[in-house]
Amino acid sequence: MLFIGENESSEYWLSVLNGLKNRGVKDIPVLCADGLTGIKESIAVAYHQTEYQRCIVHQVRSTLKYIADKDKKAFAADLKTIYHAPTEEVGYANMKEVADKRQEHYPNAMKRWYFNFQSHHIPHRSGPQRNAVH
Repeated sequence: MLFIGENESSEYWLSVLNGLKNRGVKDIPVLCADGLTGIKESIAVAYHQTEYQRCIVHQVRSTLKYIADKDKKAFAADLKTIYHAPTEEVGYANMKEVADKRQEHYPNAMKRWYFNFQSHHIPHRSGPQRNAVH
């Protein structure tokens, strides 16, 4: 299915989601998106049981584009400790550790991670959803 709109907004995404409902989609267990404008609010209205997850690939890319080439590999390895953590608590602790470690040279690099952390927590779940999302 392909949807084309003039812009991304809550109204646009709500119309897309309602279109899916009208076609018989009863449930969307997890929605993974890259921070699309209005998507989180729209999914909460149309499919209130859906868990929203911020796309980790986009989050990592957004972070690394501001990191010096010589530091990217090590920084990426540090980030992996967050989203590969076995639990949400360990992931959060690892995020704080990475932020502290990188604070001197990259003081703003981890701000979006703190802001989006609740949207990253789904990979820390176990069971079939983890394989579907992660």
